[in-house]
Amino acid sequence: MAQGSALEKEKPPIFGMIQRGGQVAIRMLANVKQATIRPLVEATIAPGTLVYTDEYNIYDRLEEWGYEHKSVCHSVG
Repeated sequence: MAQGSALEKEKPPIFGMIQRGGQVAIRMLANVKQATIRPLVEATIAPGTLVYTDEYNIYDRLEEWGYEHKSVCHSVG
């Protein structure tokens, strides 16, 4: 493993997807880049699906990738 990678940290990034009332898909990631999450999203979520995320900018390209996208601001409550 490369020195300084996210997997060496105490809390590596975890990426989770869940369909309302459906299955959960969780992956531990080496990093939080769009190039890392795109293959996971495309393998798990059908194109055209409305995807809700938090406001993290990693999700900014979901619409370019063929998904509808809405974000939720968790700090609002």
